[in-house]
Amino acid sequence: MKKISTKIAAFILIAILICACNAVKRVPDGKLLLTKNEISANNKSVKDENVFDQLYQKPNSTFLGYRLRLNLYNLANLKADSTYQAKFTNNPGKFERKSKWLSVKQVNRLGKSFWYYGIHEFLKKTGEPPVIVDKERTDKSLLRLKYYYFNNGYFNVAAAYKIDTLSIKKAKVNYEITPGNPYFLDSIKSNILTPVLDSLYQTIASNTFIKSGNQYKTDDFENEKNRITNHFRNHGVYYFQPNYVTFDIDTINKVNLANINLLVGNYSFQDGDSTRTEPFKIYKIIDVNIYTDYSPSSNMMNITDSTTYKNFNLYSQGKLKYKPRAITNAIFITKGGLYADNKTVLTTRYLNNLKIFNYPSIQYEVDKRDTTAQSLIAKVYLTPRKKYSFGTTLDVTHSNIQDFGIGLSVSETIRNVFNGAETLEIAARGNIGSSKDLANPKDNFFNVVEYGLDLKLNIPRILMPFNTDKIIAKSMIPSTLITAGFAKQRNIGLDKENFTGALSYNWTPKINHTARFDLFNIQFVKNLNPKNYFNVYGSSYDALNELSKEYNTNPSYYNNPLDKDLLIEKGTLGFTDDVLTGNANFLKPIDPADFQAVKSIDERRLRLTENDFILATSFTFSKTTKKDLSDNNFYLFRTKLESAGTLLTAFAKTTNQTKNFSGNYEIFNLEYSEYIKTEFDYIKHWDLSKEKIFAFRSFFGIAIPFGNSNNIPFSRSYFAGGSNDNRAWQPYSLGPGSSGALNDFNEANMKIAISGEFRFKLLGSLKGAVFADAGNIWNVLDNVVDVNSTFTSFSDLKNIALGTGFGIRYDLSFFVIRFDLGFKTYNPANEIDKRWFREYNLANSVLNFGINYPF
Repeated sequence: MKKISTKIAAFILIAILICACNAVKRVPDGKLLLTKNEISANNKSVKDENVFDQLYQKPNSTFLGYRLRLNLYNLANLKADSTYQAKFTNNPGKFERKSKWLSVKQVNRLGKSFWYYGIHEFLKKTGEPPVIVDKERTDKSLLRLKYYYFNNGYFNVAAAYKIDTLSIKKAKVNYEITPGNPYFLDSIKSNILTPVLDSLYQTIASNTFIKSGNQYKTDDFENEKNRITNHFRNHGVYYFQPNYVTFDIDTINKVNLANINLLVGNYSFQDGDSTRTEPFKIYKIIDVNIYTDYSPSSNMMNITDSTTYKNFNLYSQGKLKYKPRAITNAIFITKGGLYADNKTVLTTRYLNNLKIFNYPSIQYEVDKRDTTAQSLIAKVYLTPRKKYSFGTTLDVTHSNIQDFGIGLSVSETIRNVFNGAETLEIAARGNIGSSKDLANPKDNFFNVVEYGLDLKLNIPRILMPFNTDKIIAKSMIPSTLITAGFAKQRNIGLDKENFTGALSYNWTPKINHTARFDLFNIQFVKNLNPKNYFNVYGSSYDALNELSKEYNTNPSYYNNPLDKDLLIEKGTLGFTDDVLTGNANFLKPIDPADFQAVKSIDERRLRLTENDFILATSFTFSKTTKKDLSDNNFYLFRTKLESAGTLLTAFAKTTNQTKNFSGNYEIFNLEYSEYIKTEFDYIKHWDLSKEKIFAFRSFFGIAIPFGNSNNIPFSRSYFAGGSNDNRAWQPYSLGPGSSGALNDFNEANMKIAISGEFRFKLLGSLKGAVFADAGNIWNVLDNVVDVNSTFTSFSDLKNIALGTGFGIRYDLSFFVIRFDLGFKTYNPANEIDKRWFREYNLANSVLNFGINYPF
């Protein structure tokens, strides 16, 4: 209690110090602290962030209206070194006394300690120096404002500013803009001196950014210039550059109207000491030369091996190590074709995607053999990566199963393994972790163990017995991925072995579109310790144990006559079998509801302990508008359709296989899973400026068993709760429906999730967020009959749970560390009149730790 009181007192003291800070403490005499910028246009206040972005000077940042970073800076001693030394200069005896029980070196080093020096450096780096009103920067801001309005068609803009002193050493700057009336585009004409370019332009003229009636915007002219340049350079005009496109803007004798004349001159080049001009030429590719083992560090190339394949010339300084097709498939520059920038970019992208070369270099030179000087030789320089590379990674992990984990993996990558640009990766991994939810009678901290071996073979083409180029063109950068893996784990007490294998095809139909087709995806899950089920799933054991005390008469099922707790596994299985078969005497007749409860417990035990064999085929498609990592204004859509067991059933019926006693087909003496599953995931981010972002996510998934199955395997089912889901609930602790998560590791076969999160900057790399998460899981069309857990109609949407809360994030640039505190706002497991805000308190809150953003 004493420690807590001390912490509270320290917190209050720091708060008082910060609040008591004088904001103008470090503002020099005669200077003014900038507290606010105001912009008005035609005497109306402007709120547009694009306009405020033109200003060179902006006030110090605030947190909830308070200049926290400024005041942190003001708390710092800017001359901590000299202050420390002054203590001894003014009192020499003090230095001698300290040096007696500390050495002279230690006394000097004390000045660099955190208390004397480090804390002030921290305050300076975390804080912000005061923003002083600067006339030169204010003048530049005014000029940029005028340019901004001019570039948006206000050619007669006038601007002024005035500095208003608010109090001692504080001021705001008022920018007053008088834009006048904007100019609009009137007639649009073009004058292109090279006839062949004029013909090319006419094919795209209708898609121009510059249209009669539009308000003048400089950006439209830049976009049009780039559009024309791209079109010309993609149709053979090798020497064309954006500076050849100019615009004549005529406003003479016009009232807020401008006539536009698009001008494209002839090609200008240096010929000796003089400059010449001539019409632009269309260039064709006469040869494509590929140098497969180019070394940038060497100026000489000693070619000893070469071959020609489909009009491509391949050269090597040693023996050619690649099958020609493997390289030429990645080259989109073709002999006899026109020069095109987009083909160069696509070739570079494909070659880079092979991951067997360093970034390729593609150069063009005019063929001196062509007297018309309209032929180019394309030279592709490839620098191979090392054939073998070894890698290790050490990870600290947090997941829905593990509270804490340490993972080590080692891998060996072999490039061009079959001389067809294939890449083979062999990886071994191991992981130890801790889980408080794991059945752990010995109370070991590291109670999760996993190790495995994975093989991945990537082939840079569609591996099929027939040609697929007409279906999936090579411009879509297709590839085939063959994977196989084995893993053994002890994570939820049943101790599993997991065998996986897949044959997948990947391609990109368009930029920012991806498609994946898994011809087959095999998973075999073997439970090594099914007898431990009731030790792991304690809620199931408790429910069964309570029922046994009402009905059981067999003393051999109990641990002792006094407690009468069922033995695991003799008692649990014995009592369950007695109830379901009716071959026993009971203390009283079995109530139908209790019979159904025992049946449900046993069905869940069988489902979660049985070995699973899944043979699935799936198709996944995703589309995003995200341009790069810094893009915060985008959307992502992903959908997946998966079918499992259908091929096996078709084969069984065709070959007249017999069913087992349960009426199901088997493979390797094991009932295989049969279901169809579909998912839809949509994420949208809005950039609200000033590092404020609103992020939204919606997810719907459903898996329907049929034929050989009446339930979905645990590995293919859905759960709710956790750091990447509804953050007001722990993983697996929400749902299904309004059942109240009666079981351990609750899961179901349908899920709805909707989340919204507002993200904002706090201090430097420290970010904040407020969020709302809604959703739940349900059983539908499977063997679960509990009405509280099943989805039967749209009225069950009333059981969607709502969690709200706030969080902090620390951006380390390569990943984000995240803490979220979620509160149960609407809990469908409670009685109808007690669902809203009854658990909205710290006692029922959930603290989540995560890596990177939840969506």
